[in-house]
Formats: sequence, structure tokens, C-alpha cells
Amino acid sequence: MTHRFTLLLLTILLPLLGAAQATKPIPVRVVVVTMFERGEDTGDTPGEFQYWVERLPLAQTIAFPQGYRALRYNPEKQVLGICTGMGTARSAASIMALGMDPRFDLTKAYWLVAGIAGIDPADGSTGSAAWAEWLVDGDLAHEIDPREAPPEWTTGYLPLSKTKPYQEPARAGDYNNALHLNPGLVHWAYGLTKDLQLLDNEKIKAARQAYTQYPAARQPPRVMMGDHLAAMTYWHGALLNQWANDWVKYWTQGQGNFVTSAMEDTGTGQSLQFLGRAGRVDFSRFLVLRAASNFTMQHPGSTAIQSLAGEEHGQDKGYSAYLPALDAAYRTGATVVNRLVADWPTYRDKLPGN
Repeated sequence: MTHRFTLLLLTILLPLLGAAQATKPIPVRVVVVTMFERGEDTGDTPGEFQYWVERLPLAQTIAFPQGYRALRYNPEKQVLGICTGMGTARSAASIMALGMDPRFDLTKAYWLVAGIAGIDPADGSTGSAAWAEWLVDGDLAHEIDPREAPPEWTTGYLPLSKTKPYQEPARAGDYNNALHLNPGLVHWAYGLTKDLQLLDNEKIKAARQAYTQYPAARQPPRVMMGDHLAAMTYWHGALLNQWANDWVKYWTQGQGNFVTSAMEDTGTGQSLQFLGRAGRVDFSRFLVLRAASNFTMQHPGSTAIQSLAGEEHGQDKGYSAYLPALDAAYRTGATVVNRLVADWPTYRDKLPGN
């Protein structure tokens, strides 16, 4: 009877154990977040996703119908790659969909945004890569046409609930436009990568030499610290570049310095904050790295429209640092990803730099 009973139990339990193992969440140490891909994941003109897929590599494809594009995974390193789609709406939706996906255990995962951006020539050169401590949203605002603004105003863009630009005090809570990332983690990532050699070439050199009044713009590409403005509108020009500096300074109470501009990162960050409240992720493990493919304003002797017209994404006459910026984002980001993976017994529970 005992032997028969044991066999019966095994007959019942083994399928259940197999099912439990089959539904065990996929472990993730790092999520690499990119925003666009030009074609296929491999083998053609790259976007932000392709170098990660080919070089890390992220060989395994995982269906992700609730998001923008299929996920990629490295089971040995336990690194997951996502391409969210361009713009704040797509990034927020894709990150929220991933964060709520029961197939993945993301509770200890680090999150790394690795993408390209425009850069303020007052702070750096194209081909450079910047780690952000502050993310500032450039969309949540009031706006009037500047032609209808008082002559003393520098912009028609106003903080919500305010009646003039940069009116103090800046709103807190839901009306605050700034996200502050974990300073210890950000500075650790910068310290790990600050001496990396980034790609330079004659095309980048020629483009930066035109910025005769901006010493930082004329330097070779480097890894640096620099805060990020995320706005859905692709803005360009000296006047809007000044607005970006003022807007970031206002919302960070003077602690942040505008360096790079792209679209998505406050959407990604907001989703991670909400997911953190639900216990799905740890927002303090969030990093943002943006590599400069172009300048955010024209050089002396050029107009804003002439400068913008030359920024044809990824074409020979477009971003002078498009491919070097993609390489810088991967080269710099992968240094951090590989260190987190290599020292996972430590960094699983103890955040570096904290």
C-alpha cells in the first residue's frame, strides 16, 4: 500500500512541479532600455537597439505583443533588452507593460537607458556620452505664442499654475517636472567609465570646429556628467537652447545643468516610479545615459533653420556623430552592465556607490 501510495503521489505531483518550474519568472539583472531601431535587430543600418543585440549579445528573442517590439535576452548574463518606441507615450507604455509582465522577476534589476541625444555646445561635443542625475520633463506646461507675450519675457512657456516664466516657487508633487536619480549610483557609473576612449573621426572634428565660441564643443568626445531634458517636440536653435537651460535650472532649483535633449526618459522614469510603488521594481536602480549625435543649436555664422535642415536622421548628410554616438552609448553602457553582471553576488542586494 505504501509503495502504491507513493507512486500515486508522484503521478499527481510531478506534473504540478513541472508546471511550477515552467512558470518560474525569468531572472533579470539588468534591463537595457533603447528607444528606436531603424530596421531589423541585426545586420542592417543600426538604431539604438542593434549594437546591444549583436555585441552583448542579446541572442534570445522573447515575444512582447503588449509592447512596441519583441524583447531580447541573454540568459547567461541575465540581461534583458527592450526597444520602447520613440516618444514619451510609447516609452511609458512599453516600460509599464514590461514591469507588469509576470514572466520576469524585475525586483532586483538595474535599468539602463542607453540612447542618442542632442547636446548643448556649451557643455560638450558630439560623440560624447553623458550620465544624468536629473531628468526634467519639457512638455507639462502652459504656453502662449511668444509674439503675444510681454516684451520682457524670454519665452511664452510657463510652468503649470504660474502666470509668468520661471515664477517661484516651483510646484512640488504631481506638478513638479523633475525626477532625481540615485546620485550614488550615477556617480559610480560615471567613475567607472570616465576614462573610456570614445570614437572620433574627421566628420565629427569638422562639425565641432565650427563652434568657435564654445570651447567645450570643440573638445574630443568624452564620458561626462550632464542632466537631461525630455520633450516630445524636436526643438532646435539658440533661443530654445537657452529655454532648456533655464527650464532645467528652474525645476531642479539650480541643482541641475541641461546638457542633453531627447524625448522619452521622463516617461520611462515615471513608469518605473509607479512600478516601484507596486513593489515590481526598484527606482533607485535607474540609470540614464545619452550619447550626443548632434548639437542642440546652430554654430556661429549659421541659422537655426539651416542647422535643423542638416539634421536628417542617420543619413550621410545628417547627424555627423550618429554612428559614433550609437557606439558611445553601447561602449559606455556595456561597461556598467558587464560590471553589474560580473559582481552580481555583491550588487544584487547592495547598490554600488551607496
